[in-house]
Amino acid sequence: MNRLPVRLDAVLVQALIAGALSFAHLHDLASAAGQTGWKAWAYPVSVDLLMVAAWRRLRSGGGKKAGWCWFLVALTASLGANVATAGLLDPNAVPAWLRILVAGWPAVAFLGGTLLAHSAPQRPPDLMDLPETPVQPSAEAPPNPSPPPVPAALIDHARKVATEHHARTGTPIDTPTLRARLGVPAPLAEAIAAHL
Repeated sequence: MNRLPVRLDAVLVQALIAGALSFAHLHDLASAAGQTGWKAWAYPVSVDLLMVAAWRRLRSGGGKKAGWCWFLVALTASLGANVATAGLLDPNAVPAWLRILVAGWPAVAFLGGTLLAHSAPQRPPDLMDLPETPVQPSAEAPPNPSPPPVPAALIDHARKVATEHHARTGTPIDTPTLRARLGVPAPLAEAIAAHL
């Protein structure tokens, strides 16, 4: 049996160590603020997942403001716990304002995660069998006699967008609307419209 070579990556090791320490600090802060048992362990997971979701949004290219907003909220929570557990906080005398912040975190994280998940830009589906919907070419430019090749996944996604538009409005989607919904340049929108 062939084994894949294991390469020790110093950056990955450092990230794992830093993540484990930050996780422990968040747990300790939640525990000191009165969250016991599984609840104290859920706080670091919640903070880290919100940070990952926000970072994913930033990397996806859409909704940068929301991505940065929630990334900074999660980073502040993580950094705040790291600093607070560095000897600045007496675990036996946690101030009321910190208990309130810790108790309110689940609502903040739920709001952030929900907004990031439900306002995310739509990605082309991987494998979907969508019905074809007629597309009205725009009057702005003559149709391209030989449209450039368009990935099948993008055409499938465009069909989904066109179907949703037709179901909502009762009319076929025109090329400018298709372009706006897909966020693609005009020549690519024309090529996609030619495929639909």
